[in-house]
Amino acid sequence: MSIFRISLAASALLLLAVFALSMLALVETRKRISVLEAERSLVETRYGQIEYMTWGEGPPVLVVHGAGGGFDQGRLLAQAVGGDGFRWIAVSRFGYLGSAMPEAPSTAAQAEAFVDLLDAMGIERVSILAMSGGVPPSLKFAEMFPERVDRMMLLSSAPFTPFTPAVEDRPIPTWAYSALLGNDVIYWVMTKVGRDQLAEAFDARADLREGLSDEESLFVLELVDTFLPASRRLDGVKNEGAAVDPAASYDLEVIQAEVLVVHARDDRLNPFAVGETIAGRIPRSRFLAVDQGGHLLLGHHVELRREFQLLVSQ
Repeated sequence: MSIFRISLAASALLLLAVFALSMLALVETRKRISVLEAERSLVETRYGQIEYMTWGEGPPVLVVHGAGGGFDQGRLLAQAVGGDGFRWIAVSRFGYLGSAMPEAPSTAAQAEAFVDLLDAMGIERVSILAMSGGVPPSLKFAEMFPERVDRMMLLSSAPFTPFTPAVEDRPIPTWAYSALLGNDVIYWVMTKVGRDQLAEAFDARADLREGLSDEESLFVLELVDTFLPASRRLDGVKNEGAAVDPAASYDLEVIQAEVLVVHARDDRLNPFAVGETIAGRIPRSRFLAVDQGGHLLLGHHVELRREFQLLVSQ
């Protein structure tokens, strides 16, 4: 057989393998989308459709997910550090999954959309559990509508004005996160052949995963999986910059809620200084700094669940 025929056969096999992987990825993505659409509820707000999921009984708690998330990651966060005894409301922020992307998707607009959601549900006041990119719109909500917020637990807070989006020593370049979440096939393949690398990208570093409880190890595995469908989160990821819009301002001093701010010193996605600043500016706040745990605060979920229960049950 000639070299040309061998090369042609190899190319054909490669194309078949790529096609087969693509089909498997798309089938898995469609299944995931079907599950999410069956679980969600929808509300029309002044900024278009907002998607959410609610479960449990007790005091209402709004869960606001981080960058790349959706209501499914909000649910995962609530289960990891919230626990039972609450009425959970996990929302998809602008541009994530089934939530609309308005023309001016500022954090102030997102706060107003939260109010519209709560009004539609007949809920006057909530506590808030927010993580990472979910913190800036939660701060804006508590600033603009102080009468609607009881207590807040803010984890691994993302930068907001006047911080800039630049962060040194991220596990992968910032642009690479958008690339990962831009293609369902690529992301699905990565979950099969590069799961450890994906965990590292989300700051679940190998040294932090050593010795984790079964519960926290499962949390990391499920977190990696919940970024699929990746393509339906890309618009939201692109809008994360709204938090650091130079034209925006955050008057944290007027927030009336009791606030617990938690941040790890070794967080490689969001600067520790962001958490320090929030705790220093909100009157009724407490800062819980941990030396090790990374962005996901690994090794501290049991402690955080206890802290949350104490905070919201007061």
